[in-house]
This record gives sequence, C-alpha cells and structure tokens, in this order.
Amino acid sequence: MTKDAVPGGSIVVGVDGSEHGERALAWAVDQALTAKRHLAIVHCAGHSEPPGVLTEAARDAMFLAGDADLLMSVHRIEDDPRDAFTDLSRHASLIVLGSRGLGAVRSILLGSVSAAVTRAAECPVVVCRPTELSPEPRVVVGCDGGPESAPVLEFAFEQASLHGWPLTVMHCFWDVMAATTGQGRVTSAADDGLDDLRLLLAESVAGLAEKYPDVEVTRELARGLVDQCLSGRSLDATLLVIGRSEPTAVDRVLYSSCALAVLERADTTVAVVPETLSRGTNDEPTH
Repeated sequence: MTKDAVPGGSIVVGVDGSEHGERALAWAVDQALTAKRHLAIVHCAGHSEPPGVLTEAARDAMFLAGDADLLMSVHRIEDDPRDAFTDLSRHASLIVLGSRGLGAVRSILLGSVSAAVTRAAECPVVVCRPTELSPEPRVVVGCDGGPESAPVLEFAFEQASLHGWPLTVMHCFWDVMAATTGQGRVTSAADDGLDDLRLLLAESVAGLAEKYPDVEVTRELARGLVDQCLSGRSLDATLLVIGRSEPTAVDRVLYSSCALAVLERADTTVAVVPETLSRGTNDEPTH
C-alpha cells in the first residue's frame, strides 16, 4: 500500500508490535475520538517484522474505542519509517509515535525514528515517552512571545480545550541571576525588573485566551535554558508542547534543537510543533 492511500487530515500513528507502539496507539485512539478525526494506523514493513502487527493494532484500537465511533484504516508501507512518516506529515493533521526513552547519546547512535521525524515533519508530531508517573492532566507549552510561537500556542490551546485540561504557558529567559543563582521558576512578582517579560507573555496569549475561553491558563516565567526548564515540568504535565524552529543552511550541521533536547529529557508525552505550521493546511475534518 502506498502513502497516498492514507486519508488527508488523519491522525497517523506508527505501530511496530512493541510496547512503545502500543503506548502511541492508545494516545492516538483517544486523540482521534476526542478530535473526531480519522485514525490511520501505519506499519512500515521490515525484513523481520512481527506477524500480524496491523491486525493486532486494529483489534486493540477497537477495544480502546469501546462503543465510541472510531473511523479507522490500516496501512502497511514498504519504506523506511523515517521517510514514510515525514512524507505522511505533509497531509496528516498529526503524527503519533512511540519512544523507547533511551536517552540522548544512545538515541543519536541508534538513529531514533521519532527524533528523525520531528526534525523534518510538516505537521505536529506527538512522541509518547515512557513514564512511571501519573501526573494531573495539564498541558505545558514553551513560548518566547514572538510571532513564530503563534502556531505552537494555538496547538497547545487546542489540546487543552479538546481534553478539558488546564494550560501553563512558560516563557524561559536567561539573565545574570540564572547564571549565578541557578535556574528555575520565578515565583514572586515583586520588583524584579521582569514586568516587560510578563507583559510580552500576557500579550502573546491574549487572543487565544479569548478564542478558547474554556481553557484555564496560567502564565509562568522561568530562568534558564528552554530545554532544561520545560523538561523540568514533565513530572507534573500530561503533555509538553514546544516549537521547532528551522535552522539555516549554514548552521544546520551544528544546530542543536531545543525541541529535540526536550524530547530527549522529558518524562512525559511531548508534542513538537513546526513554527512554520500553517493551521488549515493539513487540517481538513475527516470524521
């Protein structure tokens, strides 16, 4: 079956017969039902694939859906999963993948599929990482206050609204105090010289707060590097959302993406959203 057979606007989930794929499938089924979207279950065939991967995944998806109306299709694609899911991202609303949680060094050596897809995907990619915790439902999104963060914030608000979860919008910054006294959340609004940053953060969420009045929003400042501050919130977040900027040709080789750093460090599900994402391009209703 070709990638063209996957309906546009689908939530695409990768399965491979592993527990990591099962974790991704469970998240994708819930998302498809909540967002009322078509679910495309995709397996990229290999030389030693487990038998019946798609049949078992389809059966599991129907079990997870229960009596709910789940519109679903299964697809076996003869391609490298990195290439397949990157190509599918051009027409999907969302790509959902599992992660072994191997840590930064081993993931680089093993060529992690999830890391490779998040680097190049044209739609948001959700990576379901293993965790032994059960945090209270909450979305935490990193925001720099610039116009590039608009698609990232939109995605975070949308997820919080769909699931009925509260949302924390975090702006990370670096100053002398971060270097001398350490990193962490700013817990006091006393005369600390950060009023401009608070205003920037408030302005960046104002329009979306009006668009999604049902979302309970908390704005938060944090001193330190984005990946460290945001990953530190993974213990009390159901979903971390971060944007992926596009490196220039000159610095592509040495470019270290904050999004990928968060992906490696986090102990919860992470959504990586391209800052160039145009809402509506991959977003046709399919259910």
